[in-house]
Amino acid sequence: MYKKKHLLTVISTVFLFASCEKELFIDEPGNLVPKTVMEDANLPSITVNGTVLHSETYGNPGHPMVLFLHGGPGADYRNALRVKQLADDGYFVVFYDQRGSGLSQRHHKNTYSIRLMIDDVHAVIEHYRTSPNQKVFLFGHSWGAMLAAGYINLHPDRIDGAILAEAGGLNKKLWEEYSENSRRVKLFSEATNDILYYDQFLTGKENEHEILDYKLGIASSFTYAKGNDEGIEGPSPFWRNGAVLLNALSEIAEEDGFDFTTHLDYYTTNVLLLYGENNKSHGLKFSQKEAAYFPNHQIVQIDDTGHELIYFKWELVYPVVLNYLTSLN
Repeated sequence: MYKKKHLLTVISTVFLFASCEKELFIDEPGNLVPKTVMEDANLPSITVNGTVLHSETYGNPGHPMVLFLHGGPGADYRNALRVKQLADDGYFVVFYDQRGSGLSQRHHKNTYSIRLMIDDVHAVIEHYRTSPNQKVFLFGHSWGAMLAAGYINLHPDRIDGAILAEAGGLNKKLWEEYSENSRRVKLFSEATNDILYYDQFLTGKENEHEILDYKLGIASSFTYAKGNDEGIEGPSPFWRNGAVLLNALSEIAEEDGFDFTTHLDYYTTNVLLLYGENNKSHGLKFSQKEAAYFPNHQIVQIDDTGHELIYFKWELVYPVVLNYLTSLN
């Protein structure tokens, strides 16, 4: 009941502001959610592959590159910024909010595709790469780990190592298995919208990014509810969700399927797979199913944490990641 009253207060405040001298509208940039790079020129950004991405780097650009790929789809890299510590160890650490995610540019729903997201990975690498001999490592979390595998599946000769932290399924079968085990709800289904309280007050059309991103930010709190199967300890910081992207890629995955494993057997470099001890939906068995697609791999459990292991237990993740990277240099 408190949450309902709190939400009503927020919505009432928005409409109260609309009656003031300077009229505000909930679907205008910055009123419900933070502005993207298209509305705020002060945000660090790059322009690649027909989009503008919120992006920043740490370390010497000539050092081996570690490209971090955040989860979602539709999340951002804010809760993984501690990964920048690797810059102190001689790595060039690159972050970016994926197309349609975080503070990056929004696009029409029908322009998104899984292949386009993979092509963006390549475009970001080429944007920041300083020489053909510069080593490139991918570090992906959740959906970002799936995306890393998708890139390697297409370009097994272009990546010098990969860290996959709790990938949510490297093909449709595993993705559905993980989704079922973790009890993730379909946030955009009609049945879900009918029972979510805030949907009675805020509705958004297919490409109304401001409203839909705001609603997704509220709805995503279910992931860390007490007793959640993924062992998530609590909320972690984010800038803004990308609801339209999430909806688009989820529909593509469900209707058309996907498979990031068809050529992984060509990738003979050792791959590091991480999982959180407290994630009942993932664990060692699920990690082993994903690891089986890689000829060489190692699996490491991160103790006393769940799916958001990078944010909540970076102090345990860091030495494992650093040892892995050092072994490949």
